[in-house]
Formats: sequence, structure tokens, C-alpha cells
Amino acid sequence: MLDVFIGILTTPAVTLGFVALLGLILQKKKYTDVIKGTVKTILGLLILSAGAGVIVQNLIPFSSMFTEAFNLTGVVPFDEAVVGALIEKVEVIARTTSLILALGFVANIVLARITPFKYIFLTGHMMWIMAGAIAWAFYDLGVTEVNTIIFGTIIQGIVLLLLPTIAQPIMRKITGSDSIAYGHLTTIGVVVSAYVGKLLGNTDESSEDIKLPEGLDFFKDTAISVSLVMVVIYVITALFAGEEFIKTLAGDQNYITFSVLNGLGFAAGVLILLQGVRMFLGEIVPAFRGIGMKLVPGAKPALDCPVVFTYAPTALMLGFIFSVIGMLIGMFVSQLFGGIVPLPSIIGGFFTGGTAGIFGNATGGKRGAMVSGVMYGLFLTIPVALFYPLFGLSQYGVDGVALLVSDAIVVLSLIKLFFSIGIPYIGFGLLIALLVLLSVKFKNKKPVN
Repeated sequence: MLDVFIGILTTPAVTLGFVALLGLILQKKKYTDVIKGTVKTILGLLILSAGAGVIVQNLIPFSSMFTEAFNLTGVVPFDEAVVGALIEKVEVIARTTSLILALGFVANIVLARITPFKYIFLTGHMMWIMAGAIAWAFYDLGVTEVNTIIFGTIIQGIVLLLLPTIAQPIMRKITGSDSIAYGHLTTIGVVVSAYVGKLLGNTDESSEDIKLPEGLDFFKDTAISVSLVMVVIYVITALFAGEEFIKTLAGDQNYITFSVLNGLGFAAGVLILLQGVRMFLGEIVPAFRGIGMKLVPGAKPALDCPVVFTYAPTALMLGFIFSVIGMLIGMFVSQLFGGIVPLPSIIGGFFTGGTAGIFGNATGGKRGAMVSGVMYGLFLTIPVALFYPLFGLSQYGVDGVALLVSDAIVVLSLIKLFFSIGIPYIGFGLLIALLVLLSVKFKNKKPVN
């Protein structure tokens, strides 16, 4: 049963299809509406995932091209690889990860029920990464398996509740409502970057209102603008990488043709993904009202990055491009520390750097999107370099990869700090006190509709 539950939680289409099914049944909808809403939610997620897969498929060769073009060497930030390797190598970590994932999700629902923060975190792979990281941290500190499960469940539940809470003020600006939340382990980096963008930006100049000369107004079409921008980026990178290297990726295909097709393939993936987002949101938000009415009054689903992409596609591209610039700056800054040098995560740059651009646009307009992108690029590199030695991955035979998401790095660092100096209960006391204080502060606050 635990394996089935874990399988549901870590498969987004199944998770959210089940949520839609439950929500519609709780609203006592007709069986035809229940079937339609459930199936369309699953199809929307599958379309979204297919689009994301096309994007990743076209970014993987680009990442290799980019590394070769600019002569970059270092550690690859890749959360799934780190957690997956640790689970494979240490049986205890695998066991405790599963239990923390399952029980932490239950704790999130219970806390959403009894506190003013009505957010249910539904991004399965992020929940898995956090659970695995917590299980690994306690194992590394020599904490017993039972205590790992108890402490880990409490931490997981509170973190899954508080992260969407932190992001929600900006999410309201982005979406114009309070119906969905942001559920991702990049919340701290994205929100901090957006507030820096606010300091240097201007909300009166949205990225989505950029005025173009009449002859260039076709750039307002997302399909055209993303296609042309990405083709230019791919071709320039290919020229720097050199024809001989690109041939190792392209085979018999001309290296410029290969670059152009990959740029267009990336754009096609974006369009598929956006279509999936529209279908999925059109079903999950009304269905989730059933959860809110019956189980957790006022509950809001906290969802993955792509749910904000349709609100500001220009800011998405600005965030992506400027986060790559930020990552390059962060690489060179990291070299000053004399430790590891994180390579730019091009995939992370698009999905989460693009999200930072959208958040930055909401707080500081087009300039805010650019600044937020650069700041977030720094978050994707400098903390990775600073905290990598603290985690001691090499002793587990995990080399060449590092944790990337800012929230997992923060949580792991705090666990290491409080347990290594022998005062873990103070850390837990502070975490619970923070939740209580926030709950008291917002208890009487009028909800935003």
C-alpha cells in the first residue's frame, strides 16, 4: 500500500487526476462531469509533461554545446541524480525517504486544516527530493531511523505548508486571484530574486506590454518570438562550439541545420507545454473546490513552475536568458572560493529561471524580470558552491553532481547546524514557534478571493 501511495504522489498526472476525481465527487457532480474533469486533468498533465519532455530533449544537446563553446568545467547541479544515487546506495535512506514522503504529505494536509495557511503541496518530484534530502541529512548525522521518520515528517509537513505561503503574495499579482499557489523547492530563491527586481524595476512597464515597431509586431506571437530567440541562441552557441564538436551531437546532419531544428524544437515544446497548462488549470481549479469545501476549507493547490508560464510568456524568456547570465557570473564568483564550480543548469534556467522572471515582472516590470533572472542565476550557483562541502556527498560515492534547489539547501543546512552542535530540539522549537506566530498573525486576516 505504501508503494502504491508513493507511486501516486510521485506521478503528477495520477496525483492530480486523483485530486480532481476526489474534488468533483465531494461536490456531488454528475458522473459524466466527474469522468470529464478527471480525464481532462490527466490529459492536461500528460500534455504538459510531453511539452516539458520536448524542451528537455532539445536542451540536453544545447547544454553540451554551451559547455564546449565557453570552455566550462565543474560539477553538474542535478537534484534527482543526488537523491536517486543516495537512495540506491543506502537502504535506510530509501526506507525513511518513502515514509517521510507519505507521512509528510499527510502532515501538510493536517496543518492546512488547523492553520490559516490553506496550501496543499502537489508537486510530487519536489516532495520526493525534499524527503530524500531530509532522510540523508539525518542518516549522515547518525540519527536513529525512528527519530528520522518523526523529525523528518514534522519538517516535511511544515516546509510544504510554508513555501507556498511565502510565494503567495506575488502569485496573487501574477494570476490576479488566490485560486492557485506555487509549490516548488525554489521558492526562497525565486521570491528573494523577485523582491530585488522590485527594488530596481518599475511595475508600470510590464514585459508583456513591450512596444515594438510595426514591422516587428509579429514578435508578440509567443510561437514566433520564442522560435526566433532560441534559434539565434542555438546558432551562436554552435558557432562558438565549432563544427567538429557539433558533429558529435548531430551525426551526419549539418551543424547549423541541427542547431536551427533544436531551437525550433525547443519552441514547439514550449507551445505544447502551454497548451497542457491551460487544459489542466481549467479542470483542476474548479475540481479543487470540493477539497476546499469538505476536507480543508479554503484549500488551494500548490503546483509546479509551468502553471505561471501562460501569464507572462515574455517574462518567461527574459527570466531564462538573464538567469543563464547570472549563472555564468555565479560560476566565476564560485571560483574565488576555491571549491567546486557549478556548471550552468540550462534546464533549471528555463523552468525555474523563467519562473523567477515572471515573479520579477510582477514585482518590477520588465526590468524586474531581468534583474530577478540574474539574481536567481546567482542562487543557482553560489549557494551550491558554498554548501557543497558541508554535505559530504563524496563519502557516499556520489561525485560530479550537487543539489540545486535553494529550499532544500537551506533546510539541510539548518538540520546540519542544529544537530551538529547538539541542540536539535531548539531548532524544532524555533520552527514550530515560527508556524504558531505566523498562524496567530494571520488568524484574523481577511482572505483574498
